Amino acid sequence: MDSDKIKGKAKELAGKAKETLGDAIDNHEMEAEGKAQQVEGKAQQAAGNAKDAVRSVTD
Repeated sequence: MDSDKIKGKAKELAGKAKETLGDAIDNHEMEAEGKAQQVEGKAQQAAGNAKDAVRSVTD
């Protein structure tokens, strides 16, 4: 398993927490940052998946 997949999932979860907290305290900027962080995390996971796919083909 590629470390980008793990780091990406952690980033996605942290973003979700930030979004939820921003919603709870009515902080729209924090909500938006959380959503953006989730997108970054998903992109990082996708990169990890791609690396794993390349490794499986070359192994």
